[in-house]
Amino acid sequence: MGKIKLPPYGISNYAQIKREGKYMVDKTKYLERMEYAGNFLFLIRPRRFGKSVFLSMLESYYDIEARNDFDMLFGDTYVGQHPTELHNQFQVLRIDFSKPSSSVETLQETVDGYLDIVYESFANKYAKYYPENYLEAFYRQKSTTDRINYVHQMFDAHHIKAYLIVDEYDNFTNAVLNQHGEQVYHAMTHAEGFYRNLFKRFKGSYDRILMMGVSPVTMDDVTSGYNIATALTLKKNFNEMLGFSEENVREMIRYYNESGLIDVDVEETIQTIKPWYDGYCFSEFQHVTGHHVYNPDMVLYYLNNYIEEGEPPKDMVDPNTKTDYAKLDRVVRLDKMDGDRKGVIIEVADRGYTYGRVKRSFPAHEITDPNMFKSLLFYYGMVTIKGIEEGMPILGIPNLNVREQYFNYLLVEYNKICPLNVSILEEAFRKAAYRGQWRGMMETICQQYHDTTSVRSLIEGERNLQGFMNALLTLNPFYLVCPEVELNHGFCDFFLLPDTVRYPDVRHSYIIELKYLPMTATEAQAEAQWQEAVEQIRGYAQGKQVRLLAGETELHLIIAQIKGYDLVRLEKV
Repeated sequence: MGKIKLPPYGISNYAQIKREGKYMVDKTKYLERMEYAGNFLFLIRPRRFGKSVFLSMLESYYDIEARNDFDMLFGDTYVGQHPTELHNQFQVLRIDFSKPSSSVETLQETVDGYLDIVYESFANKYAKYYPENYLEAFYRQKSTTDRINYVHQMFDAHHIKAYLIVDEYDNFTNAVLNQHGEQVYHAMTHAEGFYRNLFKRFKGSYDRILMMGVSPVTMDDVTSGYNIATALTLKKNFNEMLGFSEENVREMIRYYNESGLIDVDVEETIQTIKPWYDGYCFSEFQHVTGHHVYNPDMVLYYLNNYIEEGEPPKDMVDPNTKTDYAKLDRVVRLDKMDGDRKGVIIEVADRGYTYGRVKRSFPAHEITDPNMFKSLLFYYGMVTIKGIEEGMPILGIPNLNVREQYFNYLLVEYNKICPLNVSILEEAFRKAAYRGQWRGMMETICQQYHDTTSVRSLIEGERNLQGFMNALLTLNPFYLVCPEVELNHGFCDFFLLPDTVRYPDVRHSYIIELKYLPMTATEAQAEAQWQEAVEQIRGYAQGKQVRLLAGETELHLIIAQIKGYDLVRLEKV
C-alpha cells in the first residue's frame, strides 16, 4: 500500500500536506469553477471549515514561483489532470486579517505594521521580475500607503499579473463591531474611514481577488470603496467546496481500515459521527437534492484520535470548533441589544429550527434586526438550511455539536438568574445509565426547574420547559439526547439514546414525555392529559425503530407532569 497518508489534522498549509504525504480530500475541481465564476470572488463559511487550507491550495496553484512544484503539488488531483491555462501565472499576495490586533485604539497602526511585513515579503519574493533597483526603491518609500502604492504601480509598469487572496477579511472589523458597537464601526467603514481606505488601495491593482470570511456585514459596508463582483456563498455549485461530502468521509474511513490503522465497520462509523459532524447546507437547492457536508475539522479530529488512541474520542466535539460562550454572548448582546436576539436563540434551542430568509449581505446598522440575526447565525454555522416550507427556508441546528453550544449558552443564562447545582446531576446520570435508577435524575432536573421560577423571560410555558430540560439532559455524557424524535408515527419529547461507542456498557435507555399544565388546570384535566401521555408513550415504544436505537439496553418509559413550576406527577409506564 505504500506510505500511509495520515490525517492532516491542524495543518492549514497545502504544500506542507502534500510534501509530508498527508491524506487530502481533492477539492481542486473548484479552482476551475472559480475561474469561470469571475475575477473578483467572495465566499463566507463558518470558522474551522477548511477555508485556510483551501486558500493555501489556491496560492500554490496560481503562484508563478511554485510552477516547478506543480507535479508534486497537483499531479494526483483533478486539476493536475485537467490544468487550466492560468495555473502558475500570477504573483500572489496573501493577507490574513486574523493576525493584526483588533484593539480599536491601535488598530490602524497594527494593520499598517502587518501590511508592511506582508508587502516587504512579497517585494523580496518577486524582486527578480523587476528592475535591479526595485527593492531599493521599495525601501525608500516613507509610509505603508506609499509602499503599497509603489508595488501596485510596478504591476502596471511591467504588465504583471497579480492575484490577491484575503483570508478572514472581516476578522478585526467584526471584533470592533462586537466590542465597541456600531458608531465606532461606522467611522471605520464609511466616508474616509480607515477600513474603507484600506480596500481602496486594492481596487484596480489585481487581476483576480478572492476574499473569504465569516460574516457578510463588513463587505456590504465597503462595497462603494471596493466592489466585489461575485458572491459564491449561496451558489449551489459551490455548496461542497469546503467541507466533506459523506462519500469523502466514507472513503477516508475505508482507507484507514484498509491501511490497518483502524478496525471499524465503515457504515456503523458513519452513523456514529453523522449526528455530530454532518448537516451543513449552504444552498436552498442543494438541500432539496440532499447535498449536505460534514465539518472537515471535526472529521479529522475524530479519525486522528481514533488512529492515535485506538478508540473514538471521549469528547465527540473538538474543543477547537466550539464557539465559546463569550463570543456567542457578544453576538446576542451586540450593541446593547434587547431581548429579541435572546428570543431567537431560545426558539432555535427549543424547537431545533426557526424560519427565515438568509440575507446575502447587510450593513451594520441593520444587524439589530432579529431577521438579520438569523442570517448571522447561518453564516456562523449555528443554523443551516434544513428545507423549504411554503416558500420559506427552514433554518435548523445542523448537528449535535452545534446543539450543545446552544444549551451551554442557555445554561449560563439560567445560572445568572438562579445558580444551578449541576454537580449533583453527575451521580444521578450515572445511576440512570448503569442501574436504571431514573427517578433521581428526573426529580433533580425538575427541582432545578422549580428553583428557576424567577426566570420569566427565559422559562415560561411548555416550549421553554422543554428547552430547560434539553439544556440539563445535554450534560448527560452517557446519552445522545434526541428531542422530538419521530417514533412510530409520533414525536416523543426526549429519547435518551445510549452512546454505546464511548460507553458500550450502558444498560438503560429512556423515552421521556413531558406534560405541562397551566396553574388553572383542574384535576380532571390533569388526569385526561396523563392518560393521553400514557397512550402516546406506549405507542412510541411499539415502533421497530425504538428497539433498533435502544439496542440491548432496557427501555424505560417515563412521564413527567408539571403544573406551573411544580412537578405534580412522575411515573414509569
